[in-house]
Amino acid sequence: MTQEQVVVIDFGAQYSHLIARRIRECNVYCEILPHTVTPEDIAARRPLGIVLSGGPSSVYQGGAPKLDNRIFDLGIPIFGICYGMQLMAQALQGVVHPGNKREYGKTDIQVLNTSDLFAGLDDRMVAWMSHGDTVSQVPDGFKILAKTANTPVAAMSCPEKGFYAVQFHPEVVHTPKGKEVIRNFLFGVCKCKGLWTMKSFIDEAVEGIKKQVGDGRVVCGLSGGVDSSAVAALIHRAVGSQLTCIFVNNGLLRKGEAEVVQKTFGDNFHMKLVYVNAEERFLTRLSGVIEPEKKRKIIGEEFVRIFEEEALKLGKVDFLAQGTIYPDVVESGIGSAATIKSHHNVGGLPENMKLKLVEPLRQLFKDEVRVVCQELGLPDDITWRQPFPGPGLAVRLVGEITKERLDMLREADSIVVEEIKKAGLYREIWQSFAVLLPVRSVGVMGDQRTYANPMVLRAVTSEDAMTADWAKLPYELLEQISRRVINEVAGVNRVLYDISSKPPSTIEWE
Repeated sequence: MTQEQVVVIDFGAQYSHLIARRIRECNVYCEILPHTVTPEDIAARRPLGIVLSGGPSSVYQGGAPKLDNRIFDLGIPIFGICYGMQLMAQALQGVVHPGNKREYGKTDIQVLNTSDLFAGLDDRMVAWMSHGDTVSQVPDGFKILAKTANTPVAAMSCPEKGFYAVQFHPEVVHTPKGKEVIRNFLFGVCKCKGLWTMKSFIDEAVEGIKKQVGDGRVVCGLSGGVDSSAVAALIHRAVGSQLTCIFVNNGLLRKGEAEVVQKTFGDNFHMKLVYVNAEERFLTRLSGVIEPEKKRKIIGEEFVRIFEEEALKLGKVDFLAQGTIYPDVVESGIGSAATIKSHHNVGGLPENMKLKLVEPLRQLFKDEVRVVCQELGLPDDITWRQPFPGPGLAVRLVGEITKERLDMLREADSIVVEEIKKAGLYREIWQSFAVLLPVRSVGVMGDQRTYANPMVLRAVTSEDAMTADWAKLPYELLEQISRRVINEVAGVNRVLYDISSKPPSTIEWE
């Protein structure tokens, strides 16, 4: 068990993952739990603190997510944020009312007490507000710590019980001193020491893998990406020769990828590596399939079936290791989250799996996984590789999947990556890739009419893939990519640039 941890109880907040990230940035381990969690489950984890997230509901509306009020009797410090503050006030006999004026966006906060939660901060600060309701009367024993022009209780506390709450969102970048507020709660109130680092995570993960696997044998679905590479290295460190990596060429890979992965892990890392060419198998199953969720589920099932088949050839194998990370879990609708899209390794898994899963990265964000790779000594070209989806080019090929269309997309994508690297932007950009649409447009080439495909260029910046903004690429780079794709990729006569953020879009198109 992690030496020290804090839990975030999620009430459907847009920013719950950011709360967890900010806590981890303070070197304190954190997990997000659904609001249905019981006091007994929380107590068993022995957290040093509890954070109540924001949420879109009103505490006085029917059907609003509630909290088991016995959690306030656990003797554990609690920090309420926005809706979490209102829940705390209501549960402890305070009063919550609809505000006279709703507050959204940046707001000036007047700090009335610069001890505890606001220790070391000025008595004026800017914070991000997003609420309609407000606490009009604090519970007995509480004091008001801050206010705004429209909100008489912008922060409150009961130090004797270790209860603190703020109406604003300290986890977002729009609250410049928000991380200091969180840090004050963690270290000043919860008495955390900041023991959680990626080195300590690796030590705990290795021990956890040894305990889970025992004398069993493990197959690892290796793609050569950051996540699966980190998992392979972790498990190899834990159980050595009990691990066999399986690399499946599903026909949905980028140009030259199969050769690179085999060379990197077979030759350089000396791991047991089985190569399976399943291109025809995947393309046959995906033939005529257009709906994105169906594509993902087919791909997820085929991967597992191949792993099971290969495991049988190896003898008795009990476990399947995967590079599942936290954003995969959230977007696949696990816990309180809505399903955005089923990741092939989470929501796309078949129910009747024969192998037990080993997923040591399940609670990590992508940037944390990169640090794990560095700690494990993996080369930079793996550590800093841009994310590539498990379903591969299938989710970048909108519409029907055919060998011809895949080859067209592969060539365009190769040009995008090559030019982004030449411009020195590969590590600065979270993801950059090509998307092929199932439409055609009129063009002119060599004084003749063409009726060919448009290719979409997608490039985004992000911290953890939970949110993203489109990358402001130089015009010269956009022009170079467009020129090369149109000149070098047969069947493409137009290049478009996707300038959508996430949300409302997602990073991948499907």
